[in-house]
Amino acid sequence: MKRINEYKKLFTVEADTDLKQLKTTYRNLVKEWHPDKFQDDDKKAAAEIKSQQIIDAYHFLVSIAPETKAANLEEYTVTTTESSIADFKHKGLLLEVSFTDGTTYEYFGVNRNLYGKFVNAEKQFRFARRNIFNSFLYRKSKKDMQLA
Repeated sequence: MKRINEYKKLFTVEADTDLKQLKTTYRNLVKEWHPDKFQDDDKKAAAEIKSQQIIDAYHFLVSIAPETKAANLEEYTVTTTESSIADFKHKGLLLEVSFTDGTTYEYFGVNRNLYGKFVNAEKQFRFARRNIFNSFLYRKSKKDMQLA
């Protein structure tokens, strides 16, 4: 959740923004922080770091945008109803779930208490379908996208 808030702050984005506005903001930020605009080596290095943050933030915000989620809803529904859970990891408030069909999704805001209930559930997939899959902000994992 911290990363989401940082990225939204960087892009000055409200709760939900359309992809067109996000792209416009991204282009303006990239122009402003492009390393070639700076002559001083220190400023150039700082601009390189900032521009990489902007690129990462853009890709992340696009992946959680309502339009992206709507476009991928059918695939997500098939995965979360027909595939089993192959593996999962929890760190902070992020739950990463890998499915047997090869896809991986990240769920944001899953606290330790709910994770404990998930781990100890008699039927983890059933518990996740009822309490996690459609209750939390999610995105398809970047690792999974790179394999595709």
